[in-house]
Amino acid sequence: MRTDVNTLGEFGLIEHLTRDFPLRQPSTIKGVGDDAAVIDNGGLCTVVSTDMLVEGIHFDLAYMPLKHLGYKSVVVNLSDIYAMNAFPRQITVSIAISNRFSVEALDELYAGIRAACDAYGVDLVGGDTSSSLKGLIVSVTAIGQCEKSQLVYRSGARPGDLICITGDLGAAYLGLQLLEREKRIWQENPDVQPDLEGQKYVVGRQLKPEARRDMIETFRKIPLKPTAMIDISDGLASEIFHICKQSKVGALVEESGVPIHQEAQLLALKFKLDPITCALNGGEDYELLFTIDPNDVDKVKFLPDIYIAGEILEAKDGIKLNTKGGNLHDLKAQGWAHF
Repeated sequence: MRTDVNTLGEFGLIEHLTRDFPLRQPSTIKGVGDDAAVIDNGGLCTVVSTDMLVEGIHFDLAYMPLKHLGYKSVVVNLSDIYAMNAFPRQITVSIAISNRFSVEALDELYAGIRAACDAYGVDLVGGDTSSSLKGLIVSVTAIGQCEKSQLVYRSGARPGDLICITGDLGAAYLGLQLLEREKRIWQENPDVQPDLEGQKYVVGRQLKPEARRDMIETFRKIPLKPTAMIDISDGLASEIFHICKQSKVGALVEESGVPIHQEAQLLALKFKLDPITCALNGGEDYELLFTIDPNDVDKVKFLPDIYIAGEILEAKDGIKLNTKGGNLHDLKAQGWAHF
C-alpha cells in the first residue's frame, strides 16, 4: 500500500510521523504540536523551533535577493519563539547548496542572517553545510528562554476569551502575487523593467518580514499573559483552527475586526481578489494571533497595533466568520499548502 503525502497535508504528515514518539525525559514539557518545543532547565525553560526554506517551494531567487532570504529565514523562526511568549537567544543555520552558488553569493545570504541577528539580539552558535543536487535549502533552528509561568501554548483558549490580532494581514500574500506577476512579464520580455507600482509596503511584507518582539516586550510591561497564542504564518483561518483544535473550543471571527492595510486592500481589488480572503488564507504575515481573558480587555483596548477580532466559543458552536454584511459562515482553513 502506498499513501501519497498530499492526502495528509503538512500537519497531518507531522502528526502521522511523530505519533509513536513518547516523551521520555521529565525535562521535556512540550514536544511536537505547538509553535516550539519546551525543555525545563530549572528556573527557565528552553524553547526550540526549526523551520526549513526550500528553493522553488518557499522562495524564488528570481525576485528574492539572497540577503533578504537570509534575514527572512531567521525572522520566521524567531516568530515561533515569540509565539510562545518567550525570547529567542541563539540560532543555528544549516544550508545545502548546489554548485551554482559562489562564495560571494553565500556572503550575501549570511549578511542577511547577520542583519537579523543584530536586529533581534540573537547569537549564531552553529549549523551545518552540505551539497545539494539542485537549488538552495536553508534550515534555521531558534533557541529561546522563558520563565515556566509565562509560557503560552495554543491550548489555553477558553469560551468567552477575546481573539486578538497584531498588525495587519494579507499584505505578504499580495506582495507575492505582485512579484510573481512581474516575474511572468520579465520571462516573456526580459527587456521590460519590473513595475512594482510604488507598492513598497506589500513587497516589503513578503521580502523582509519582521517578528513581533515588541508585542512580547509589551505583554511583560503591562503585564498581560495571553491565554493562547500562535504566529500567523499560514493564514489567519489556519491558525484559528490550530488554536481551536488544541484548546478544544470554537470561535467567532468578525470580518470587520480583521486588520488589512489600505495598500493591500487596493491591490487585492486590482487583482480581483477579495481582501478578507487574502487575510484569512494568504500567510507569511508573521503577526501574532492570541486570546485573552475578557477581564484583561482594558489592557489591550488602547494599545496600538492590536485588534480585537472575535470571541472564543464552545466547541459545539463551531468556527464561524461573521461577514460585514451580517452573514454567518463556517470558516474554511485553506492556508499555505507545503505539499
